[in-house]
Amino acid sequence: MSAHSRQLLDDMGQSQKERLFHIDFKLRFLGVFNRSDLVSRFGIKAAAATRDISLYKDIAPKNLTYDTKAKTYIESDNFKPVFEYPGNQALSALCHGLGDDRVGLERATNSALITSETPTHLNSPNLDVLAEVTKAIHQKKILQIEYRSLSSGQSRREIVPFALVDNGLRWHLRAFDRKRERFTDFVINRVSKPNILDIDVPENQTKDGDIQWNRIVEMHIVPHPRLKHPETIEAEYAMTDGMLKVQIRAAVAGYVLRRWNVDCSEHHHLTGVENHLWLQNRQTLYGVENLVIAPGYEDQDTKDGIG
Repeated sequence: MSAHSRQLLDDMGQSQKERLFHIDFKLRFLGVFNRSDLVSRFGIKAAAATRDISLYKDIAPKNLTYDTKAKTYIESDNFKPVFEYPGNQALSALCHGLGDDRVGLERATNSALITSETPTHLNSPNLDVLAEVTKAIHQKKILQIEYRSLSSGQSRREIVPFALVDNGLRWHLRAFDRKRERFTDFVINRVSKPNILDIDVPENQTKDGDIQWNRIVEMHIVPHPRLKHPETIEAEYAMTDGMLKVQIRAAVAGYVLRRWNVDCSEHHHLTGVENHLWLQNRQTLYGVENLVIAPGYEDQDTKDGIG
C-alpha cells in the first residue's frame, strides 16, 4: 500500500473504516460487491455509499473492476487486501455475519467485554485458499484443487463446494467430488492451488443433491447409565425429562458425537471419564455415512471398513 493510501486510512474515522473493511472483505471472500451491500448493512444513503466506493478505489485502485453487464463490482486479478485480520475472525464473519468491530487486529483483540479464554484449533486455514473456496461457494462454481489424502496422496480434483464445516478440531468444506462422483468432506488445509472454473454445475452436484447434508436426524441423548449422579448431567445440558433431543444434519452427525464424546455403543459399554452421555436411540443413525468416528458405534459396514 502506498504512503498516500495509508494516510487516507489513518485520517478517516472508524465508521468509514468499517464500511471500507466491508468492501474489502466481500471482495476477497465472495469475489463480488454491490453498492446496496453498504446501504443495507450500514443504513446509509446511496450517495454516501458511492463516496465510500470511490474512496476505496483511491486507496486500492487495482482491487476491483466494474462489471457493466452484471452491474456489480468484482475482485480483480491484482487484488491485495487492504485490511489484516486473523483467520478465526474471517471464519467468524463468514459464518456469523460481519459485525461492527472487525477492522484491524488490535481492535478485534480489544473488543472483548470480559476476560475469556477458548480452546483454539491446532491449525488455521490458509486465507488465500479459504478465499477461493468461499468465492466458489458463493458463486456456485466448480473449484479445481490439488488435494492431499491419507489414502491416495496428492491428486488433482474438481469439486463443487457448498458449505464450510467446523468439526471442533479443524475446518472442512462439504463438496461434490467430481472424480469419485460423490459428496464428501475435504480438509481445507489439505487443499492447495485452488482455481475457480467457469463451468456450469449439474443440478445433481449441488447442495440439493447431497442426501446426507439434507437429511436431518434426531438424536436422543441421555446421561450415561454408569453415572452415579445423572441429575448433574441433566442440569448441565438442560435436559427435559432426562433427555436432550438434538436435530443435526446426517453429514455432520459423526463429528458432533465425537466432539461431545457421546457413547454410541448399543449397550453403553464405554467407560472413559469423558463419556458422560449415551445415545439412546442408536437406530436413528442408520444410513449415516461418517459413523466410523462416532465413539463406540459399530455395525457390519464399519467393521468391514466400508463406512
